[in-house]
Amino acid sequence: MILGQSESGTRTSLRGRLPLKITGIVFWGMMLVGMVFSLIQLRGLDDQVMGRVALNADRFIVEVLDHLDRNPGIKPDKLGNQFRALLAEHEFSGVILHTRDGLYHLGETPGGERYADTAILNHALGSNAHGLERVLFYHESLQALMDAKRKELLVTMGALFLFFGLILQWILQRVLTGPFLSMVNTAESFSSGATDARFDERRHDEFGFLGKFFNKALNYLLQQQDELRDALDRVRESEAALYQEKERAEVTLYSIGDAVITTDESCCIEYLNPVAERLTGWAMADVQGKSLSAVMRLVNENSRQPVANPVELCLKCGEILELADHTLLLRDDGEEIAIADSAAPIRDRAGRIIGAVMVFHDVGHARKLARQLSYQATHDALTGLLNRRAFEEQLKDALVSAREDDREHALCYLDLDQFKIVNDTCGHIAGDELLKQLAHLLQSKVREADILSRLGGDEFGILLRCCTLDQARVIAEDVRRSVRDFRFVCDEHSFETGVSVGVVSINGQTQNLAEVQSAADVACYAAKEGGRNRVHVYVPNDRELQQRQGEMRWVSRIHKAMAENRFILYCQPIMPVDPNSSLTPHYEILLRILGEDGQEVPPMAFIPAAERYNLMPMIDRWVVENVLRNVGRASSTLQNTIWTINVSGRSLGDEEFLQAVSEEIATADIPGDRICFEITETAAIANLRRASRFIKTLRARGCKFALDDFGSGLSSFAYLKNLEVDYLKIDGSFVRDIATDAIDRAMVESINNVGHVMQIRTIAEFVENQEILAVLRELGVDYAQGYGIAKPQPFLALLEPVSDDVPRVRVGV
Repeated sequence: MILGQSESGTRTSLRGRLPLKITGIVFWGMMLVGMVFSLIQLRGLDDQVMGRVALNADRFIVEVLDHLDRNPGIKPDKLGNQFRALLAEHEFSGVILHTRDGLYHLGETPGGERYADTAILNHALGSNAHGLERVLFYHESLQALMDAKRKELLVTMGALFLFFGLILQWILQRVLTGPFLSMVNTAESFSSGATDARFDERRHDEFGFLGKFFNKALNYLLQQQDELRDALDRVRESEAALYQEKERAEVTLYSIGDAVITTDESCCIEYLNPVAERLTGWAMADVQGKSLSAVMRLVNENSRQPVANPVELCLKCGEILELADHTLLLRDDGEEIAIADSAAPIRDRAGRIIGAVMVFHDVGHARKLARQLSYQATHDALTGLLNRRAFEEQLKDALVSAREDDREHALCYLDLDQFKIVNDTCGHIAGDELLKQLAHLLQSKVREADILSRLGGDEFGILLRCCTLDQARVIAEDVRRSVRDFRFVCDEHSFETGVSVGVVSINGQTQNLAEVQSAADVACYAAKEGGRNRVHVYVPNDRELQQRQGEMRWVSRIHKAMAENRFILYCQPIMPVDPNSSLTPHYEILLRILGEDGQEVPPMAFIPAAERYNLMPMIDRWVVENVLRNVGRASSTLQNTIWTINVSGRSLGDEEFLQAVSEEIATADIPGDRICFEITETAAIANLRRASRFIKTLRARGCKFALDDFGSGLSSFAYLKNLEVDYLKIDGSFVRDIATDAIDRAMVESINNVGHVMQIRTIAEFVENQEILAVLRELGVDYAQGYGIAKPQPFLALLEPVSDDVPRVRVGV
């Protein structure tokens, strides 16, 4: 039955009882909007009226000035008829003209509102030859005009919004209130028991669409009601099956894989399942009614001390308890079984404890696997020695012993020499066999209290407990000789091995594990650099080792600075020595690091470490990328500047670096001839073939090259003709004293002459004063660089445009 077309009487009764607010809200909302809109219009009405008056005043003043210009020498009061016509035209009753000669009243000036305007006068003051200073206007009916405009606006807006409000209310009554009352009537009928009542789906609007879903919901509700009745019938049937389920539970308990024992509140056995009978060695008929402690004797497998029975504890505290780890069950036949169990109280409906249940199972195999895993976690699978993690734990114990018990120990760090030869010649299986044999050899050379460990690869560690540094040196030498005398035979090959050993003391002054490991590693590295197959003892005041440690620490600091973007670019000008020459100025790119404390770190603090640990290609690539990506936005005064970028010796031989630089130049916003790469003479000579290829590849893209520190090498001139460079940077050691040292002057002159013969420009470094600059100008050197020219400045700050009155860097005369 569809109740969408209900009788009008019913709808009227519902309307009387149902609070209909939507149409009322819409109607009065419309009226409120109209009121607000009218108020907004009223606020602007006065301004519109006054604006119109102001416009008429402006036009009147313009025409007065025009009349005065056309009637020179005639006073304004003589033109009264013309001005009165103008007043009537612009809706003013009177006006007072203020001139240098006095006041002129035109029209009716008393009474009314006064309106003053001087905007036009102020605008035309420069050409006003009539002495007109101020004009006062009188408008007799200004307030009445405003009142009329307000009334007209209010009446119009009120009628308009009332009309639209009534129309909108009528529409809402048709499309919203009527269908809604129909739906309410349907819902009321359904709730009163008319289960065949349905919403009207025939409407072609939102209510018809909504009625479809509501009808589906009603059908689903009736379906659920039927299903609920069926469910109640099934519950009654399940009560009959409950007894059968209880029987199945007992069978399940009888069949599960865990041992189950139940007791009464006195801890006397009531039930054992077959697994419990098998593990305890007792049949249920033999132990029923006996105390559980007489059947289950529990001990700790490590201490062999008795373990309290968890059932007894469970009955006392009334909580679920688990058996302690490493518990053994002792059977009467002498067999021992590792078990894990839990015990829980059994309660009646009133919550009283009426017994307990104990569930346990055999964990012997699991404990065996756990021991194996523990061994594998602490030992090296190949040699059977302690691994690095376990060895570090031993080192930590030694550190504690040294601090708290004032004992001295020693750490030996061993690194096999030429181990790679065995791997490359005979394969990794032979290498593994060599490591196993050496582990056995090393184990025979240390004391019983000492700890031998394979740290990884071909590295071993020995912790010498209660051993002085002198004793450790002797033991380390003995180990070294034994390894040196050892011969490893594989097929037809026989190999001699060696080992480099770093020895460090562990005493009360040793700070932490990282410090002692770092010291041992540095000492071992020093042994390798000293010729391999030797022992090097770490001494705290060893400058070489301290420098090495400092460089090692710089590795992580450099990586961290790179990750946190704390590298800073600076640049220093390279200016023509002759200020009147047409040579293009250069800027050399310099690098610094912003420390974590906010202080800038100079390059010589971290560049040596970066060179040693092969970090320079990464740094050089960062510099190239950031320079090329920023110089394109340089100010117009720097458009022809050549930017000089230093390239390290390691980067010269790095193929990936060369390719990356080529790609950056290809996509850069500046031509290649504005980039100059600076390489040191020693790096170029050491990698002559790769340096030549590097130069040739980038010169093909237009880049220029400078040879830095020229003159410092032993054969500078011999190699110069093999390198296609554009600039020679004369080593600063020759330039610094050129004004006072004749030999330095001759060296600089010689380098400059050779460079010019080869069509190469010369650059003098370390130009610190005007005396040096004067000598360079006399010798004909092309460029100068140094603090006497300009100090380095931030790169990005230089790129920002500056005004023409800011002084530029230049070489003094």
